[in-house]
Amino acid sequence: MNQASPRPRLIATDLDGTLLCQGGTVSTRTAAALAAAESAGIQVVFVTGRPPRWMQWLGPHIGGHGVAICSNGGVVYDVRRERVLESFPLGAEEAGKVVALLRDRLPGTAFAFEFPGGFAREPQYQVPMWGAEDDHPIAPAEELLADQRVADCYKLLARHPDLDPDDFLAQARAAVGSAAEITRSSPIALLEISAPGVTKASTLARWCAEQGIDRTEVLAFGDMPNDLEMLAWAGTGYAVANAHPDVLASVARRTVSNEEDGVAQVIEQLLVR
Repeated sequence: MNQASPRPRLIATDLDGTLLCQGGTVSTRTAAALAAAESAGIQVVFVTGRPPRWMQWLGPHIGGHGVAICSNGGVVYDVRRERVLESFPLGAEEAGKVVALLRDRLPGTAFAFEFPGGFAREPQYQVPMWGAEDDHPIAPAEELLADQRVADCYKLLARHPDLDPDDFLAQARAAVGSAAEITRSSPIALLEISAPGVTKASTLARWCAEQGIDRTEVLAFGDMPNDLEMLAWAGTGYAVANAHPDVLASVARRTVSNEEDGVAQVIEQLLVR
């Protein structure tokens, strides 16, 4: 693990695979480190691909301000008040264009939507990882977009049954070009699509500017391709040891894995400086 940099004013950390242990839990050590950072006057912001509806149970660890950046920058969300403070949605026309391009280039792709009212999906989109969702609309993507059931979506999801996850990402980016931001954070062939220019980095930069915090005063942690822009933007970026190969190749500083409390170890070191 590399030596920690001078004390930051803000810590921006991804959740799954970075801060959280297997099963999505916050370890006792990590919870204590986050609380200590806040007590020392360092703001902690969770910057995650998760939608707002998956943030409630993290409330005790969110820090004094109660704010998280969700959906890869698509939403700034007050976790305690359960209120969207700001959003940068993918419009229906933009989403429709992306759906059409991916259907044409990558047949078999199925789509789902994260939007202010919840979650919606196509019949062939199998809900991954998190089990059955609450009651939600199920219909072809074009129909969901046409009748405004998924208006102002925070994130469009695209899943393929056969492709390698990294190959799916590369082919989708080639197909869509500048029409949207496409990334991934899942171990399966599941892509996360945002409005053009909307990334974890763009919304974090906006939040920091509003707080009067310079990028050089930001310490960031991540593990997957959806973290790359944030890790590059932050003054100091760390990859956890279990990170995706592209992240390990791009980020100079390393800490141990999420299961070994890698984020907590860095925070503990910087607080004794």
